[in-house]
Amino acid sequence: MNESMILHHYDASPYAEKIRLMFGLTNARWQSLISPVQPPRPNVDPLTGGYRRIPVAQIGADIFCDSTLIAREIARATDCPALDPGNVDAATAALMSQAEKQAFFAAITAIPPLRLLGTMLLAFGPVGTYRFAKDRAGLLKGGTVRPPKGAQAQAILDSLMDALETRLANQPWVGGDAASVADFTVYHPLWLHVSCNRRPLKAGPKVTAWYQRVGDLGHGLREDITQDQAFAAARTAEPRPLPASASEVPVALGTMVDVAPADYGLVPVTGTLAAVTEDRIIVARSHADLGTLHVHFPRAGYSINAK
Repeated sequence: MNESMILHHYDASPYAEKIRLMFGLTNARWQSLISPVQPPRPNVDPLTGGYRRIPVAQIGADIFCDSTLIAREIARATDCPALDPGNVDAATAALMSQAEKQAFFAAITAIPPLRLLGTMLLAFGPVGTYRFAKDRAGLLKGGTVRPPKGAQAQAILDSLMDALETRLANQPWVGGDAASVADFTVYHPLWLHVSCNRRPLKAGPKVTAWYQRVGDLGHGLREDITQDQAFAAARTAEPRPLPASASEVPVALGTMVDVAPADYGLVPVTGTLAAVTEDRIIVARSHADLGTLHVHFPRAGYSINAK
């Protein structure tokens, strides 16, 4: 990549794994800044204005929220159109949606509760487990997501793996002959399931071989940096020029707005509406130490409300 992308993430984050594998596919050089698994996140909160989810990507004074938008940025920066979610066909997009919307939470709730508890205790200890569970319960508060339980969760996960086994019967990758954003989108909930279950993936031979191929792509060229370095990158840069906005926007440009996800993690980011294109929302924020920042969100799945 010609531009240095900083990824604010933590190693166990499934959505961050989705992005890290894109760096692996493109053999990209990127900078890593580890975030706490739950708020407050002092390395990223001043940049985003409190965006709740991880990962967040940063290029200078431009901050990118949501893995869908981060994928678009990597596709552009690495000249790899296969990583742009807008370039997949309808059937592939449907499988990606099945993975991220139906199967993501099922990947967790299909795990026997005591085993899942054991995984959290190993990772966080007793006090950390309590705090983590409380935080993740709050993440869903007020949203539209209702995680399935027990047998229903396992059936949803099995349905995804059956669909994937069928799709891989005549092609090596989800999107066809080459790896693409579709592979990483479908892979990361299964990776989450395997990580939390602490057991190999129970799947057909095609899915098992594909799962191994995706993981073998690795994470590209990772350089760990400090919070001070990330803040300096924002402080010493100007946001890149704004794109032209759509002819019709839901709120007038220049209005102070709240932007928030519509499904879960409904913590709004407040700023001045700077641009609204067909696929993204950009708000401008002013920070006393970091200067002017542009925070980017996907248009789909996010709300804009005037203050």
